[in-house]
Amino acid sequence: MTRIAVTSRSFSRHPVLRAELLARYSQVTFNDAGLSLDGESLIDFLRGHDRAITALEKMTGAVFAALPELRVLSKYGVGFDMLDLTAMAERGIKLGWTGGVNKRSVAELTIALAIALLRHVQAANREVLAGTWRQHMGLHLSERTVGIVGCGHAGKDLGILLRAFGCRVLAHDIRDFPDFYAAHGVEPMGLEDLLRGSDIVTLHLPRDPSTENILNAERLALMKPGAYLINAARGGLLDEVAAKAMLLDGRLAGAAFDVFAQEPPRDDELLHLPNVIVTPHIGGSAEEAILAMGRAAIAGLDDHRLPEPGVFPEGYGGYR
Repeated sequence: MTRIAVTSRSFSRHPVLRAELLARYSQVTFNDAGLSLDGESLIDFLRGHDRAITALEKMTGAVFAALPELRVLSKYGVGFDMLDLTAMAERGIKLGWTGGVNKRSVAELTIALAIALLRHVQAANREVLAGTWRQHMGLHLSERTVGIVGCGHAGKDLGILLRAFGCRVLAHDIRDFPDFYAAHGVEPMGLEDLLRGSDIVTLHLPRDPSTENILNAERLALMKPGAYLINAARGGLLDEVAAKAMLLDGRLAGAAFDVFAQEPPRDDELLHLPNVIVTPHIGGSAEEAILAMGRAAIAGLDDHRLPEPGVFPEGYGGYR
């Protein structure tokens, strides 16, 4: 009999997803204790199951080696930087994965963060709570130039929404999407030119060896004075130390981080800067996105294939 393990806490406590999964499989172990699973605790939880639904847990080669009975892993969410895809392919473990299921959630959060930065919402809120009542002069998102680094599912959706604000939208990706660019008035360009020309730079890339620290100190320095930076994609895509220095000296007007290289983040100085907004990795945390991600993960238990660079999952072996 097929045995399913669900490591994700949010999936495990969602009544609709639980019911839909149990309607298909009778033997399911949920993470009802709300455990943060890693290493040996993750192995112990997964042991004895031949299929699993995982989220942000680190599925390393060592974990797979300790679980010879595991044959299928279905991803709850779209990021696969926590999965050792090479080890999965070598061991014949198939992956259930669907791209783009949380794209609208991420795109809307990015717009919310952009407007909050431009209108100094975070700083104004802190001042009111501290007893200070003064107006902050901000800027419109409308008519600004926004550079999207990574024009995959979320990047494309964001580009479409930004056009409704009358924004000039620039995009950089290692792949070309001429039909999309033409249909939505998006301007493709090289990364360095995008950084120089954007009022707001927003990251929408997976994290892999080709994107690690893609916005290093040298590239961050190319951003125009007074620009804004948003990362609602994956931690590790930018040099957080360099970004903090630029925020401190005013070269960057502000930044918003939904993700960090280390989560939870430990740089209290960065977190408490008045021109920084931080959120706890909530890009996909909308009810509609949770349902879409959960249903895709359930489907992936039966609809799966071996990881293959450049083929599956989308972006494996080079972002898109």
